[in-house]
Amino acid sequence: MIYTGDFDGEVAVVSGGTRGIGRAIVESFLEEGAKVAALYTKSVAEAEKIRSIGALPIRCDVAKRDGVRKAAETVRAELGDASILVNNAGILYPMSTESYDERLFDEMLSVNLKGVINATLEFLPQLKRTKGAIINIASNAGIGTALGGTTYYAVTKAGVIVLTKRMAFELGKYGVRVNAVAPGWVETDLTTANKSPDEVARIKEFIKSRTMLGMSGLPTHIAPAVLFLASRKVEYITGQVIVADGGRIDYLTHSV
Repeated sequence: MIYTGDFDGEVAVVSGGTRGIGRAIVESFLEEGAKVAALYTKSVAEAEKIRSIGALPIRCDVAKRDGVRKAAETVRAELGDASILVNNAGILYPMSTESYDERLFDEMLSVNLKGVINATLEFLPQLKRTKGAIINIASNAGIGTALGGTTYYAVTKAGVIVLTKRMAFELGKYGVRVNAVAPGWVETDLTTANKSPDEVARIKEFIKSRTMLGMSGLPTHIAPAVLFLASRKVEYITGQVIVADGGRIDYLTHSV
């Protein structure tokens, strides 16, 4: 990143902030001068790594609103009012239409969709005071790319996209902007879990063959889009979705 000073004095909160895309976002905000809180659920070791580079790790399950409320209180006490909220926390359980598992789908809904609602509502009083920005991490799956085994995950991310637009509509009166980034396939613990190195290599080649740029994604490809939307220099942008997927060409249909 090139230091711009855009985020000096800003307080950024990133859910799912200790690993993968979330960690890249946390590191980028720190490099650009922000004070950063990283919400996480499980890995204490990863949380301590985040602390060592200057972020404040806060254990918090975004699926549970009471926990998010306590996290918001901690952020305000330790860092000040949040001016940027990145709703990044997400889980993925591979399922096709016919392999539907209600319990696993409910878990994805609780984290991927309700987690966005919980965090937005609990940090909203702070964001109103700072006239801040919310950036939701959606997915190009929610728009309709053709990658097998992501059907019900895609449903949750389509919900995030709709929430982004509706929240932008309803929160604009407070000066709060709401946008989303929809990544394509990105190599993280989430997307490579329970896969052998050969399986991961095959997926990467599949993705490369279906992008205009012939690339597969890395967390560092996503963080700059988040920082762009968080900047006060783009105060006239809200309700938008930036797709960062290398130019995927395999959309299921072209209808709306």
